[in-house]
Amino acid sequence: MIYTITLNPSIDYIVPVDQIELGGLSYMNNDYKLPGGKGINVSRILKALSTDSVALGFIGGFTGKFIEDALNQLDVRTNFVNIKEDTRINIKLKSDQETEINGRGPALSDKEVNLFLKQLEDIKKGDTVILSGSKPPSLANDFYEQLIQQVTRQGAEFAIDTTGAALEASLSYKPLLIKPNIHELEALFDVKLETDQEVISYGKKLLEKGAKHVIISMGGDGALLIAEQGTYKAAAPKGRLINSVGAGDSMVAGFISSYLKTKDPVKSFKTSVASGSATAFAEDLATTEEIENLLPYVQVEIIK
Repeated sequence: MIYTITLNPSIDYIVPVDQIELGGLSYMNNDYKLPGGKGINVSRILKALSTDSVALGFIGGFTGKFIEDALNQLDVRTNFVNIKEDTRINIKLKSDQETEINGRGPALSDKEVNLFLKQLEDIKKGDTVILSGSKPPSLANDFYEQLIQQVTRQGAEFAIDTTGAALEASLSYKPLLIKPNIHELEALFDVKLETDQEVISYGKKLLEKGAKHVIISMGGDGALLIAEQGTYKAAAPKGRLINSVGAGDSMVAGFISSYLKTKDPVKSFKTSVASGSATAFAEDLATTEEIENLLPYVQVEIIK
C-alpha cells in the first residue's frame, strides 16, 4: 500500500481577480475551494492514475470536514487523526501575478501526535510512504526525520518532497525519490545555478548523499532525472500555464505510481512530467484523460 502523509492540510481557496486594488475593493470573477496539502494532492493524482493510496495526517473543525468529504467524493481513501483546532485555509489569488497567502496551521496536542504515530505502526515491508509539504509550527523541527526512522525501521520505502534541513536530513535514509525544484536546489547548497550541467552536478550530490532517484523540476525548461542508471532530461510539453499549485505533487505521484508497477525509472519519469504538466495546464489537479493525452508528447533524452 501507498500512504501519503500531509501534516498540515488546508482548504485551498482559489480566487481569480482581474485586478487587485490594494487598500481598495476588488471583485472576484468566481471562486472555488479544493482539498489542499501536498500529500493530499499526491493521493488525488495517484487515484487518477488508478493507484490506491491512504491519505494520513491531521484534520479538524469545519475545514477538516470539508476536506474529508471532498476526498470521499473523489473515492480517495483517508485515515486522518481528528484534532481539536481547525485545519487551515490557504488563499490563492490569481491575477496578473499569482499570490499565495498560507495559514500557519493548527497547534497539535501530544495526544493527537501520539495517535498519529500509533497509526504508522501498521506500515510494513512492501509499503511506500510519501511525505510532502510543510508541518504545523507546533511539531518538532526533526519530526519528518522521526517519521522516516519509524517507517524505515518497519521495512517500508519512502519518498519525500520538502525543503531545507528536513530534506537534507532524509538523504542518509535512502529515499526512493526526492523532487526539489531548481530554486530549492539552489537554496539547499547556497548557490546560483545557470546551466543544466551545473544543475546536474548538484543533483548528483543528492544521489551521492543517499537518494535513489532525484527529479529536479525547472519550470518551462523541463525537468531532469538523476539516477544510478543515468541522467535524463525531459522538455516541458507545450501548453498554457493556468495553475502551478499541485504540479510538483503531481510529478511525485506520476513517478511513484509508474515506478511501483514497472521499476522503470525512465518510463516513470515520463509519467511524472506528463502528470505535472497536465496539472499546470488545468484549473484543478489533472484528470486521468488529461495525463494520458499529454503522455505521448513527453520526450526524454539521455544526458551523457
